[in-house]
Amino acid sequence: MISGMSALSDRRTRSISPENPTGEPGQGGRRTEGTGARAARDLGLGWKVSPSIEIGPGETATLADIAGPGCITHIWLTTHRDNWRRLVLRARWDGDDQPAVETPIGDFFCSGWGEFAQVNSVPVAVNPNGGFNSYWEMPFRSSAELTVENTHDEPVILYFQIDYWLGDVPADSAYLHAQWRRSNPLPAKEVHTLLDGVEGPGHYVGTYLAWGVNSSGWWGEGEVKFYLDEDLEAAEPFPTICGTGTEDYFGGAWNFDLGEDRGGYATFSTPYLGLPQVIRPDGLYRSQQRFGMYRFHLPDPIRFGSKLRVDVQALGWRSGGRYLPLQDDIASTAFFYSAVTSTFRPDTPTADTMEIL
Repeated sequence: MISGMSALSDRRTRSISPENPTGEPGQGGRRTEGTGARAARDLGLGWKVSPSIEIGPGETATLADIAGPGCITHIWLTTHRDNWRRLVLRARWDGDDQPAVETPIGDFFCSGWGEFAQVNSVPVAVNPNGGFNSYWEMPFRSSAELTVENTHDEPVILYFQIDYWLGDVPADSAYLHAQWRRSNPLPAKEVHTLLDGVEGPGHYVGTYLAWGVNSSGWWGEGEVKFYLDEDLEAAEPFPTICGTGTEDYFGGAWNFDLGEDRGGYATFSTPYLGLPQVIRPDGLYRSQQRFGMYRFHLPDPIRFGSKLRVDVQALGWRSGGRYLPLQDDIASTAFFYSAVTSTFRPDTPTADTMEIL
């Protein structure tokens, strides 16, 4: 049973799409121009005239500009898979000019490699053929702005719908943040940082990794580490939370490997943990294997008071049973909630830094 479904509320549901770009009551289906205008020319007003938008080269489109208080509850969007690492999604809360969410669209939806893989998690669902769904709770008090930047040199078509409610937001509600970082390649004997310089209080709720392997053999011996609050005040910081291996953190075991006679790496997608994507070399043009993994800390959020840093080691094996520090292509998206509307973030993603090579 889903608790609370029967409870009444003064909140009012709204939805923004190209057919109703303001979300106002009674304004859906009134478009007279749009990407479907030619197809609807014999049918007239109300017949799917504006199902999508075109974003020009280098342009930024505003998907939603909402006056609060309220909360975004669901985002659906789709575009050609070539655009998954060309479009940058941003969210700004309560008039802050700095984004709290700033990631490639594909990585936000656990699809960093530009190829479809089914994702069946609680906060993110990806369905055939590239239907992206987010159920992250995104509360705001005075305003919410969602934009998409096209870093490509050609126009792109984007379909989307953003569902939200308007009404009082609980006082203890924090703001959703998502940050993207990429090490390509990771320098030798260094760790990949997922998050650093974050202000609290808050709680960490999710990790997505798009991991490209540049060597032979198993690549996931590295530990995921969380440095909380006082950990970062030491001259030589050590983490409070230290995992035992990369596949262990994502809920798998023994290299995700079922054995050669059963296909080797096994994909899986569950409500909170998954390895939905394994891209294997084809012997001709793909020289590395690539993996997409997620872990969502929804039943087990990692709570911090003032500071948080998260990193992952990249370790394989070399001769003599010794660890081999790897120089892989690692792109991470870190999801967390914070009491502030913006905090320290990495450099803005660009066409070159997002590119899949």
